[in-house]
Amino acid sequence: MDEETERLDALTQQAGRWLALSASPAERHTTAVVAGPYDRVAWRDVYARSAALRELAAQLLTRHAHAPDLLADVFLCAYQAAPRLRDSTVMAPSRLLHHQVVTALTQSPGFAALRRDTAGDAYAAAMAVLAQASALRGLLERSREVRERTGRADRARQEAEAAAAAVGEALRQAAEKADGQGQVPAPVAAAVRRAVGAAEAAEDEARREDGAAAQAMAAAVPGIRSAARNAASAAAEAVRQEAALMGAWGVDAGETERMPFEERARLAERLRSGRLARWAELIGRFRQMAAGERARKVEHATGELVGVTLGDDLSRVIPSELAVLGVPELRAVFAARYAAGELMLYDSRGEQGTGRGAVIACVDTSHSMYAEGPGGVTREAWSKACALALLDQARHAGRDFVGILFSAADKLQVFRFPGDRPARVTDVLDFAETFLGGGTDFQRPLGTAAKILEEEFDDASRARGDIVLITDDACEVSETWTRLWNEIKRRLDFRLFGIAIATPGTATASGSVLESLCDNLRTVDDLTDVHTTADLFRVI
Repeated sequence: MDEETERLDALTQQAGRWLALSASPAERHTTAVVAGPYDRVAWRDVYARSAALRELAAQLLTRHAHAPDLLADVFLCAYQAAPRLRDSTVMAPSRLLHHQVVTALTQSPGFAALRRDTAGDAYAAAMAVLAQASALRGLLERSREVRERTGRADRARQEAEAAAAAVGEALRQAAEKADGQGQVPAPVAAAVRRAVGAAEAAEDEARREDGAAAQAMAAAVPGIRSAARNAASAAAEAVRQEAALMGAWGVDAGETERMPFEERARLAERLRSGRLARWAELIGRFRQMAAGERARKVEHATGELVGVTLGDDLSRVIPSELAVLGVPELRAVFAARYAAGELMLYDSRGEQGTGRGAVIACVDTSHSMYAEGPGGVTREAWSKACALALLDQARHAGRDFVGILFSAADKLQVFRFPGDRPARVTDVLDFAETFLGGGTDFQRPLGTAAKILEEEFDDASRARGDIVLITDDACEVSETWTRLWNEIKRRLDFRLFGIAIATPGTATASGSVLESLCDNLRTVDDLTDVHTTADLFRVI
């Protein structure tokens, strides 16, 4: 062989391994969670819409250059129905920390509870990411050595792949310079050998860095697992609290999932902020109590038995009349007496059955309603919670609901919730948040309520509405107004229920304005007790 030349096939054999690596380098993934196109679109969409997520990513970028990929993985873990992780061997070394974090998350005890509320719900999954922000910041801060080591390993691996590609390029040039017998000039052959040597050195360096990164990761794993457990628990609690808050305000899961992201985020912030959040537990208790009373309530229930009368109400037939049906020869007699309305029935007195007209809650929002009772519950909170439970009651019965907030004679605001359409949660919150302040006047709110019932009677021929007056004060009403009030009350056949909240005994005493106006008056002294009005929900 000519000393100045070498054969191409010998050079190819020497460089064969590196040539194969340059032709098909191992795929290195930057995200740990396997995601389809729809999952990726969900993440990009929620990231674009959430300023809080973008702010968190910007904060984490000061600690970690690949923070957006980590946030995407944490989101997908919560969002996907069955998250599937890639094998760590196919991950880019710089993303091995991400892989370990999401592995620890999915294996933590609180993760299953978290995903029950977040799977398939992009907003809830984004909230879970934000709830873990503090844990992610701390984890990245404590894993600085791991990030440095895996970053070096990533660079070393990229250099090894570049060196393998250089071998392929040197061999290509050698093939171009080879003569017809496959002889390659010595300088070109030397370039191939140098490229192979550089590739071997780069591969050795990559292995050393991989080993150092693996050792650093192994040392960090216990801390990562502990942080992941805490993060998953915190996220599960945050998502659970928001779901409970939404539920307390009557916003069901189906409704929130249909909301645009921005609207849902604004609603959640509105519910979490200020006094609304403090009212949530009380509102939830009222709604649960009212729902329980609805389940127990029997339509057309008898009250106190006072004797026997005649009629055709089969629900009140006395046993001896029913016994007649057991004798075939007497069944025709029973039928004839039923047709004539002459069956013997139990006679009773008690509350009437539920009304059919609108339910109207007149809620006092004078200055004194700010006063707090036991447990820090204000009179306003108690009255608004009761009114919202009445809204539920009306909707359950298909009846219109009207909320009238009042204080002084010149301060009144009306909120209408028709029974034939869903109540917008923002309208409900507007009703709950509005507070007028000032003194107390009964004539205008009660007169407005009566006018609404009169309009309903004229338009839809519905009578027997129910008005609930919730107040902590008493005021005088004129004789003229009282006479007009009694006339319209007889004509429309509505009822007025009164709830006196922490009022002095004279306000509800016999002969007082409240006692004379109301068909049914009760006094509430303990604002932590929702069951003081339980009977109200049995008759409305």
